[in-house]
Amino acid sequence: MDWDKLRIFHAVADAGSLTHAGDALHLSQSAVSRQIRALEESLNTTLFHRHARGLILTEQGELLFDATSAMVKRIDAATARIHDSEEEVFGELRVTTTTGFGSLWLAPRLQKLYDKHPELNIDLMLEERVLDLPMREADVAIRMKEPSQADLIRKRLMSVRMRLYAAPGYLDRFGTPHTLDELATHRLICQNPRSAQVTAGLQLVQTLLTHDIHGTLTVNNYFGVLQAVISNLGIGVLPDYIIEDFPSVVRVLPEIESNEVPVFLAYPEELRQSKRIAAFRDFVQEEIVAHRTSRKLMGAE
Repeated sequence: MDWDKLRIFHAVADAGSLTHAGDALHLSQSAVSRQIRALEESLNTTLFHRHARGLILTEQGELLFDATSAMVKRIDAATARIHDSEEEVFGELRVTTTTGFGSLWLAPRLQKLYDKHPELNIDLMLEERVLDLPMREADVAIRMKEPSQADLIRKRLMSVRMRLYAAPGYLDRFGTPHTLDELATHRLICQNPRSAQVTAGLQLVQTLLTHDIHGTLTVNNYFGVLQAVISNLGIGVLPDYIIEDFPSVVRVLPEIESNEVPVFLAYPEELRQSKRIAAFRDFVQEEIVAHRTSRKLMGAE
């Protein structure tokens, strides 16, 4: 099958438009249309439904798009490995992690990585969904559980616990609770129990909510919880890694915390020799060591 036609088909399916695909491929709309018609004729099937708002894949088109998507990912992987044979660290590195860890811990530290490798481009994908690393949805992941996918190199980085925190301004106004019964008279800020989150954090929230909490504010990620806490809205359930960068935040009820949550770094076996992966891995490990040292000095452990 003609790869050029498949390449053009993939661009059209991805863009949902002949015009947009043509712009991306630097081809005229008529040239793209001719290639799609020729491909449909060679397969003796219709790949797209045409309508006023654009193009929609037929069932046969979906099957072909799945195949071309897998081909593109494999080509991207091969290209990455070729680039990684060079001495310098450069090019795009797609990193995925949770919204909380990525926004509160990782992103504020990336300047150090850029200072060391200025030609490295990070595509930071923050979401709770676990991306498929072997299928190259991302190059490297930092997750709050050990990855279950096969053919991954994984390394445990550290452990996290969810704890209770508040801003001094809030505690000055409403007082510091010393028991769970006293916590019930405060506003609890936490992730919505229905939102995606680590099991240990969910279990802690569910336990706290059994104590007839006076009021709640629920958010679907820890970044939002933190912003509410530092805005003096209440006492928040937050991961302990936030303390280093927000030293004014005060821990409340220190005997209350979640079970331990392991943090893992993982990447595909085929990227074992990647210099970009190695640079990112070494950077994260160095920051973890500095993070642990800072927490010990602050007495957080």
